[in-house]
Amino acid sequence: MAGSSSELHSETGRAATWRARGTTQTHGLRTTLTLVVAIFCFFLVAVSAQHIGSYAVEQGVSKVAALIPGGIAAVAAGYVLLLAIRAAMKSAAARRHADVYEARALGAEASLASWKALSWSGALLVVTAGAWFMAVNDAAVSRTFFDLELIQSSAGKVIWAFGTNVTIFAVSAVLILVWSLLIAIARTLPGEAGRPLRYLATAYGDLFRGLPAIITIYLIGFGLPLTNLPILSDLGSTSYAIIALTLTYGAYTSEVYRAGIEGVHHSQVAAARSLGLSHTKTMRYVVVPLAVRNIIPPLMNNCISLQKDTALVAIIGTIDAFNQSKIIAANNFNLSAVTTVAILFIVITIPQARLVDKLIDRDRKRMRAGG
Repeated sequence: MAGSSSELHSETGRAATWRARGTTQTHGLRTTLTLVVAIFCFFLVAVSAQHIGSYAVEQGVSKVAALIPGGIAAVAAGYVLLLAIRAAMKSAAARRHADVYEARALGAEASLASWKALSWSGALLVVTAGAWFMAVNDAAVSRTFFDLELIQSSAGKVIWAFGTNVTIFAVSAVLILVWSLLIAIARTLPGEAGRPLRYLATAYGDLFRGLPAIITIYLIGFGLPLTNLPILSDLGSTSYAIIALTLTYGAYTSEVYRAGIEGVHHSQVAAARSLGLSHTKTMRYVVVPLAVRNIIPPLMNNCISLQKDTALVAIIGTIDAFNQSKIIAANNFNLSAVTTVAILFIVITIPQARLVDKLIDRDRKRMRAGG
């Protein structure tokens, strides 16, 4: 008992010594700086919202449409200011508090609140700078890229032409998945008998991965009609675009397939062969299904790139959304129709990007769980 009492007394003495020597981080300088930045940000956003909103109303924009963005920005700036005030108050409370543990907890809360306020202040300042960029020089940028009347009047033609992009993407994607799998299988053929096909598959991949997609489209779109070959010389520009994109993306996607095939553990192949499966059946029933399961995210990334690169078919005269928007832009001396095309591509690719993120996160969780 005596030993326990002395040890307890010793521990109590150490705690008292540690508390006496311990320092409290109140982050007073940072919270003060944060408060100054938040006040500046609040007034800048408020003044900008008032000036830009008034200018928009003068240009014929309804008061509601002009006030809503400014009101949202002002509310966000007010929230940031409240965060900064809270951080300063927490820091001051930490300096006054007698208990070192409570003081440190308050200091940590002040630090977190100040960083949040600084982060949101920076974001608001960037957005405000963008708003002024759109409004300066009599709103030259807005008039050039965001003429709402022209966007509204030309949207039907652009959306109709965008159907060509979607068609090219859909047909090319199916052909690419099949063609690139054949190339990947040829690239992984075993033994001496498979060497010629391995060399051909390697040469194909090196060639079309080295050529820019726009050059491949140009050569096929303008070259094949000059050959007078049956069928090939009589195709439309959309068909030439599909062929060119299939050849280009088939080379890239074959490498994704090959990585997946070679990533399948050799024990899986050995087990299949020991059961009497031939090389073809092993690839069909074991290797390829396992490989595809692991390469879906990179395949989706290739699909996103393919969707965007359908705009390159404009080089051979295909009337897709981009070419249609260029015609409208040339007739009106304004690029707002091209902005419509940009919005269409963004709308169709962002969901795909989020799907890729979800698939990657699912695979990461599965690997952590040992699945």
